[in-house]
Amino acid sequence: MAHSRTVKALAAAAVAALAGLGATVLAPAAHAAAPDLTAAFSQPSTWTGGYGGQYLIANRGDAASTGWAVEFDLPAGSRVSSSWSSVRTQTGQHYRFTNAGFNGDIAPGASEDFGFNVAGTGTPTNCTIDGRPCGGGTESPTTAPPTTAPPTTPPPTTPPPTTAPPTTAPPTTTPPTGPLVDVSTAAQLQAALAAATPGQTIRLAAGTYHGSFLTQRAGTASSRITLTGPRTAILTNDGPSGTAPSCPAPTAGWDSGYGLWLFNAAYWNLTGFTVAESKKGVVLDNSQHTTIDGLYVRHVDEEAVHFRRSSADSIIRNSRITDTGLVQPGFGEGVYIGSANSNFACHGNQGGVDRSDRIQVLNNDIGPNVAAEHIDVKEGTAGGVVRGNRFNGQGITGQNSGDSWVDAKGNDYLFENNGGTFSSPGVFANGYETHNLLDGYGCGNIWRSNSANLGGTGRYAINVTSTSRCPGHLNIVYSSNTVTNAVTGLTNIAVTPG
Repeated sequence: MAHSRTVKALAAAAVAALAGLGATVLAPAAHAAAPDLTAAFSQPSTWTGGYGGQYLIANRGDAASTGWAVEFDLPAGSRVSSSWSSVRTQTGQHYRFTNAGFNGDIAPGASEDFGFNVAGTGTPTNCTIDGRPCGGGTESPTTAPPTTAPPTTPPPTTPPPTTAPPTTAPPTTTPPTGPLVDVSTAAQLQAALAAATPGQTIRLAAGTYHGSFLTQRAGTASSRITLTGPRTAILTNDGPSGTAPSCPAPTAGWDSGYGLWLFNAAYWNLTGFTVAESKKGVVLDNSQHTTIDGLYVRHVDEEAVHFRRSSADSIIRNSRITDTGLVQPGFGEGVYIGSANSNFACHGNQGGVDRSDRIQVLNNDIGPNVAAEHIDVKEGTAGGVVRGNRFNGQGITGQNSGDSWVDAKGNDYLFENNGGTFSSPGVFANGYETHNLLDGYGCGNIWRSNSANLGGTGRYAINVTSTSRCPGHLNIVYSSNTVTNAVTGLTNIAVTPG
């Protein structure tokens, strides 16, 4: 702000004379608004041989930032194995993290964070943000004098530490406990998932959680584990990164890119929240008796929800799925049950077969812009129920034979009271199809009271590829099914009254 010099009048005449002279007023230059960023390190979670780290970046300036770069060193024997909400580069033991596309703009008084996992116990040293010490100031971090002690303060009686302690609370070494665990950051969620116990509820606050979210903790039949939150609690994974194992399994240094991954984690409830912008949406591996209720899965590179590696007796209901297959359209299924027999070497953990049996798909909205099948029922699975769902086929791509709402390659599924529509754009062959990709499978399925509007494009509401492959175990289409705007008709096999 400009400051004026005040002239004290000695007399009215003198005032008039000065005014006539047009006295010069001197003012200092106006202050230029600028961001002033600090970065505070913390360890939200620890485990044997490693920890989860986080930097909270705060803007104490008077203008918004447009980006940031945090750099630090780790001692030999420790390394960053994965990270999120940032772009990471590395030279030896020196790490540099720059903002992701969504968190570089920090308003005055606001903050953003990014996180990482470390293999090893060494903590960051020589931290800088935009080339300045992470705690603030302009001097080199190795030469800066203390900013809190005045020059007259006597020197400490013990040598100072070689690295500055965290400017936030001490690391949390005790995992979350109690029947209800509230989380509001990605690091808190990761810690809660890693330490979940039977009967516990993990409750998400509204907000976007960027990271790799994995649990290998199982509940029990009498004490299920619940992860719940509002639709505005959004889990995203900016991965994948690192070197993938030959078969998907939690591996140090590898981020699967999955939005939420349950591995050997039976008896979970997943309710209410959103999973988005990840390689895959929700993946269940050997995680039986899981209930997915009211989730929204959208904008994923491949499939939205995958029951895999014999995740039997599980349910998805009252959920919404849109915008899948953004990178791999042929693998953009809405609900994927089991595994293709070509993947049994990885996922065939029940006698060499992926037995994700008795999956129930109930009252969901699937589509539009689901790039492959809305439900892909794989060979080797049996006994599921698909009821009360609404399929919107607009945007289906036809890639990798994904040209129907449902492809039934398993046995003894009941398809009942579902409604499906199709309108362009898209590639659409039939509403439901069967295929026999494994001897004895693709048989014994039943369709009852389904409605199909094929948009003048699809040939049959229900196309049964083969009857000779299912002797004594035929697929059945009841007369209660209806079809409109079909190129050919209801089905290519004899209709059974009922």
